Amino acid sequence: MDIRETAVPQDRDGASEAQQGEEPSRSRASRLLVEAVALVAVCAAVLALVTAFVAEPMGVPSGSMEPVLRPGDRIVVDKVAYETGTVHRGDVVVFDGKDSFSEGHQTFVKRVVGVGGDTVVCCDRRGRITVDGVELDESAYLYPGDAPSAFPFSIRVPEGTLFVLGDHRSQSADSRAHLGDPGGGFVPVGRVVGRVDGIVLPLSRWRRLTRPAVFAALEMRLRKGVAGGQQR
Repeated sequence: MDIRETAVPQDRDGASEAQQGEEPSRSRASRLLVEAVALVAVCAAVLALVTAFVAEPMGVPSGSMEPVLRPGDRIVVDKVAYETGTVHRGDVVVFDGKDSFSEGHQTFVKRVVGVGGDTVVCCDRRGRITVDGVELDESAYLYPGDAPSAFPFSIRVPEGTLFVLGDHRSQSADSRAHLGDPGGGFVPVGRVVGRVDGIVLPLSRWRRLTRPAVFAALEMRLRKGVAGGQQR
C-alpha cells in the first residue's frame, strides 16, 4: 500500500492551522510576561514608598539596647508614628544623631526617658533615676546587673528635644555621654526617624515592642502633680 502525505490545509496567507495555533500562544505568553514584569515593578514601587515614608526595616548594630534589642535583630521602624502624635517617655526611637550624637548624619536607637521641660536626675537615695522628682523603676527593661547610671547627673531637657538612654547602660554612649558636647546630648524631636514597633528577624525573636507600663504610671503621677500645683 502506498503511503501518501496528507496535505495540510492552508489559509489565505499560506499559513498552516498548526502555525495559526502557535501565534496566539506566543502572544498570550508575551502578554503574561509583560503583565508579570509590570506587577513586579508596581510591587517594588509600593515597597519603596512604604519604606521611604511609612515603615522601614533596619538592623541593630550594637548591644546598647539589650536585652530588648540584640545585635543583628531586624526591627520595623514606624515613620508616621509621630506625624499626628507626640513622642512619649518610654518609646524606643530611631533618630539622626547629627549635631547631638555625631557630627554627620548617623542613625541611633535609644529609649526616651525625658521630654522637653523634664528635669531628669540620677540618682535618688534608692539609686534610681527621677523625672521631675518621680522615681523611675527601670527593672522591666534595664540590662540585668546594670545600674541606672555609673555617674550622677542632673539636667533639664530643653523644649523640643529628648533625653535618651540605652537599656544596656554600661555599654551605651547615650545622652549622658554627650552632656558636655554642643547640643548637650539632647535629641531634637525633628531628628526622630520613627518609633521601633517590633522585631521581625530572626523569627525566633519576632515580637511587637510596647511601652513599659512604668512610663504610663510615671505620666499619671506627673499629671497629678501638675493638677495639685506641684512641679510637673
